[in-house]
Amino acid sequence: MILSMILLFVVGYVFIALEHKVKINKAAIALLMCGAIWTIFSIWGHDTNIAHELIDHLGDTCEILIFLIGAMTIVELIDMHGGFNVITEHITTRRKRKLLWLLSLITFFMSAALDNMTTTIIMIMVMRRLIDDSKERWVFASVIVIAANSGGAWSPIGDVTTIMLWMRGNVTAGALIATQILPCLVSVVIPTAIATRYIADTSATPVSASIAAQVAAQGASVGLPAGVGPRMSRFILVTGVLSLLFVPIFKSVTHLPPYMGMMVALGVMWTLTEILYDLKRNMEESIQNRVSKILKHIDMPTILFFLGILMSVAALQSAGVLTDVADWLDREVHEVFTITGVIGILSSVIDNVPLVAACMGMYPLADPATVAAAVDPAYLQNFVADGLFWHLLTYCAGVGGSLLIIGSAAGVVAMGLENITFAWYVKRITWLALAGYLAGMLVILLEHLLIGL
Repeated sequence: MILSMILLFVVGYVFIALEHKVKINKAAIALLMCGAIWTIFSIWGHDTNIAHELIDHLGDTCEILIFLIGAMTIVELIDMHGGFNVITEHITTRRKRKLLWLLSLITFFMSAALDNMTTTIIMIMVMRRLIDDSKERWVFASVIVIAANSGGAWSPIGDVTTIMLWMRGNVTAGALIATQILPCLVSVVIPTAIATRYIADTSATPVSASIAAQVAAQGASVGLPAGVGPRMSRFILVTGVLSLLFVPIFKSVTHLPPYMGMMVALGVMWTLTEILYDLKRNMEESIQNRVSKILKHIDMPTILFFLGILMSVAALQSAGVLTDVADWLDREVHEVFTITGVIGILSSVIDNVPLVAACMGMYPLADPATVAAAVDPAYLQNFVADGLFWHLLTYCAGVGGSLLIIGSAAGVVAMGLENITFAWYVKRITWLALAGYLAGMLVILLEHLLIGL
């Protein structure tokens, strides 16, 4: 039984990794894999509690999915109202190297509140308005991917993996930010500094004068939707970002699960936009971007992909596979930096969501009583809430995805938008990303040794 479940998971994952070759959506493969693994476990597992375990795992998974649906809706609401055009308007520098630093840092901090894929799309669109040379755009886009992945790793709402760890109580928002922001920043600064050598320190091509004149004549921003003025666009942007940042605060104050805070945030945004459009009595219904319309554009295949993957990993956890792997690593490796470092390298090939889900299944949260009774309490201390292992895992799984262009959703999006080749990225960017990745791990080690973080 166990061998069959593992084989199904491996085969399913190969098909997911080769999605662009097999021409089958990865969500469909993940759902089939999930159903097949649970079926085998149900038929041959001989466990009367399987139905109960399935419900428990589904509840934990749905908390994450509901959170993601709320976050994706708010981000889409901001985008549909042209809120992200504010970024373009406030970038005045035209020196290419300075522009690279600016876009890198903006991406780093933006992806801490938005998802990496959305941030990458937005910043590449901004970059296209400023850089006309295709090869230089590849460098800019690659740095944006690195910054997006690193930026998502230090915020509890910055990436699906940090959301998972935060919602399950493995990390807390304050400790995560305190321990991760510096190593994540280092993992961006080093590749960006090296990447400036790839581009000439000349002026970028400015925005077309005709476009600028058109914007001035209309009193609006480039790319604003019909019926949406600059004031409304900025209002949606500010309230949307504040709503996302409200979620960790809501959890800290009420101690309710994060998805409840996200539902409150979405409810507030929904109400505000309904009031705004009700005040615009002369605006045609067809051009109104109400939440009820935006919900139809939510990326449901991605949501279903996460459902399939997380429930597949849950089946392996229930069957004891992940516990056996954890026991082997404890015996043969017994060192958290090595374990998480390998996980980070694997995340450049394998999606980091199932990797993190597998680690959460392999290593349950340790409580003080368990640590005290352990044979090696110093090692088990790494697995308590906000322990060194969980902080390393958030860093390695997020930042490690930048080592290859196919290692993250941000990389795949950039690859598609700019036609970046896999071989070019490996030759020019992988070693930059690796240098930043290792430097960030060194910072975490120094934090741990010197100040006990």
